This record gives sequence, structure tokens and C-alpha cells, in this order.
Amino acid sequence: MPSTPYHLSIGAARADALFASPLQRSCEPSAGQVRQAIATTISAYGARGCAARVAQAYGEHPDTALTRMRWALAAVASADGGSQVGGRAAACARWVS
Repeated sequence: MPSTPYHLSIGAARADALFASPLQRSCEPSAGQVRQAIATTISAYGARGCAARVAQAYGEHPDTALTRMRWALAAVASADGGSQVGGRAAACARWVS
């Protein structure tokens, strides 16, 4: 019996990649840092690899995974609007370089 194809929307794949990245919400990342973290993480793991990391996190730490995914979804949604690097974002830039 063939397996069911797994299709991710672009937004879901981007949220999974941000979730799987080392970028932290506490860094208050700029839109550019969010986009860079997404690109770097997808390049490293692929979309399915990012989704697998999300699934693993939900299995191991469902309470914190939910909070991180909410942040990732919101950050992806607002990343196209752009923002200035400031505050903790500049100090945390090393995570996406």
C-alpha cells in the first residue's frame, strides 16, 4: 500500500523551519533575521527535516513546543512587514549568521 504524500504549505514549512532554528523569541529578532534563520534551517535540514524536528519537540516537550510554534507562526506572518534591528535583536544576530 503506497504511503500518503506529505504536503506542507509554504507558510507551514517556514514556521517549521523557524521553530527548528536556534533563533530565540527572547532575541526579539528582526524580520530579516527571521527570514535568514528560515533559509539557513531549510538549507540544513530540508522542509521534511524541519517538520520532523517539530514533531520530535512536540513529543518530548509539548507544553514548550506549543508556545514556540505560536511564536514561529506569528513571526513568519509578520516577517514580510519588516522591522528594524534593535535591542536584543542585534545581540542575538550570531544565531543566524
